[in-house]
Amino acid sequence: MRRQELYDKVVEYFQKAMPVAKTELHYKDPFELLVAVMLSAQCTDKRINQVTPHLFEDYPNAASMALATPEVIYEYISSVSYPNSKAKHLVEMARMLIKDFGGEVPSTMEELTKLPGVGRKTANVVLSVVFQQAAMAVDTHVFRVSHRIGLVPQTCTTPLSVERMLVKHLPEETIRDAHHWLILHGRYVCTALKPKCEQCGLLEICARKFA
Repeated sequence: MRRQELYDKVVEYFQKAMPVAKTELHYKDPFELLVAVMLSAQCTDKRINQVTPHLFEDYPNAASMALATPEVIYEYISSVSYPNSKAKHLVEMARMLIKDFGGEVPSTMEELTKLPGVGRKTANVVLSVVFQQAAMAVDTHVFRVSHRIGLVPQTCTTPLSVERMLVKHLPEETIRDAHHWLILHGRYVCTALKPKCEQCGLLEICARKFA
């Protein structure tokens, strides 16, 4: 099967199977989403959603968080992965938002990745979810599922190479949804250790089946 034909079939499947696709992180505004995504690195969305309500109650915006110390923020996020570094990054990020961006979350990759603790994946999530841009964030789920299905070749060994391949072949209007399709499919069906192939509607075209 030609690669573009595979993409067409995958898009068709998800548009029917998952017509409403969105992040499972809870947030009310761009700042809260940015914080939640920063915290979610190597941690589950479920855990982040348990932590952020108390954090956002006391630190709802960049101005308030910029006045905190990493030690104080740590107490709110101690149950997430790498809490020390994340607490430090959150405070530094908030201070830079105040200093350089008027307290507002910027809307470009270049500006977002200037923020402490914000890499390309986090920036792409914010660009896609908040600013409605055709951005493809590649996390472990997207990376794994893209390879398993056959959307990207095994020679795509980095998140950036996977991102570029997906963006190249997906219709632009589907890129935002496709990010969530692949994440949720990887989270609940095409899991890392024991993929639920018997529940997968893509089994007949999946590269893993023919490997």
